[in-house]
Amino acid sequence: MLIAAVLCLCAAVVTAGVGTWSLRRPHSTDTVPRVLRSVAPIQLATSVMLAAGGAVALVAPRVTGVMVLMVCVLGAVGTFAAGCYQGAKAGAAMMGLDDAPAGDGCAGSCASCTLSCS
Repeated sequence: MLIAAVLCLCAAVVTAGVGTWSLRRPHSTDTVPRVLRSVAPIQLATSVMLAAGGAVALVAPRVTGVMVLMVCVLGAVGTFAAGCYQGAKAGAAMMGLDDAPAGDGCAGSCASCTLSCS
């Protein structure tokens, strides 16, 4: 139990460090740094969940510690996966806007245009 708790606390520190590093970077107009910056709050939330699970696993009785550790790790993984999915969706939307031609760029060539008219 001690090993699992220490590993969980180490993962929390690493995740918090990466999230803080992403937030401290300067703002950018490029898509990748913007997506990394948008995932940073999710990384911080994940690190809090991992730290809570590791701390409880250290001080609680064995049965309680195992259960809380499992719940916190599963919650952290689920939160991080959902945040990465949302970040990827936002990044794809940003890249689509960056690659889209100007509004009058397709005028007159509707047969070869793959963009939806809005």
